[in-house]
Amino acid sequence: MRRVVLIVFSIAFVYPFVIQIANSFKTDPDASAHPLSPIPGPATLSAFERVFSGTDMPIWLTNSLLVTVVLTLSRLLLDSMAGYALARLRFRGRRGLFAAIIAIMAVPGVVLFIPKFLVLNQLGMYDSYLALILPVVADAAGVFVMKQFFESVPRSVEEAARLDGAGTFRVFWSVVLPMSRPALITLTILSFQSSWNEFPHTLVAVQDPALFTLPRGLADLVSGSLGGGTQFPLKLAAALLATIPVAVIFVAFQRHFIRDQNEGADKG
Repeated sequence: MRRVVLIVFSIAFVYPFVIQIANSFKTDPDASAHPLSPIPGPATLSAFERVFSGTDMPIWLTNSLLVTVVLTLSRLLLDSMAGYALARLRFRGRRGLFAAIIAIMAVPGVVLFIPKFLVLNQLGMYDSYLALILPVVADAAGVFVMKQFFESVPRSVEEAARLDGAGTFRVFWSVVLPMSRPALITLTILSFQSSWNEFPHTLVAVQDPALFTLPRGLADLVSGSLGGGTQFPLKLAAALLATIPVAVIFVAFQRHFIRDQNEGADKG
């Protein structure tokens, strides 16, 4: 009975994705007549050809790749440094700063839309790559994840490095950071996924179509920027292409994450 329930729920979660893939390979009449059929009849690549020839998909892909790579690398560095400082360094206001980070995690993102726009506009960064990157270059959740991990690292390892003459940054960079690979992989997955799928921030950061990322471009596409008709295959083909990088990153890094966790358990 338990297995049957799991199978039913698995089908319920997977079937919409199957429909998305199937409709991406259909013609417009076939998709309109049989939208829930998992078998294209006939199968065609015309929707994917139209995505690249009839939309700004290459521009969206380029912008998303640039912004996502910069944000992911920046968050790995900045979140790790901030997490280590909160976990190991003793300075005035440390507890209050960590409490502020927790509070930021509890604030709905929509509340910050207007302040973000006002700040970007006043600083002259609106409608630029800097506006897409700088306000989200670090995130509270990443700092929290890294802080919690660094607190689990034995202090004896750091003390041994300090006895050898290593300073604070050297201990962090050469000793503690290499030990935090599982946390870094987790942060990489979360940062890449959130940056690649980021849509609300782009609404208040840019207006120039040349700066649209994939989520913003897809929203414009779904809203009917190409004219009348449902155009299900075109829209779903574009959405399918947008999901591939996140799926690849997740599958690739998940393998390393599981391996590192198992190695840690064996050593323990």
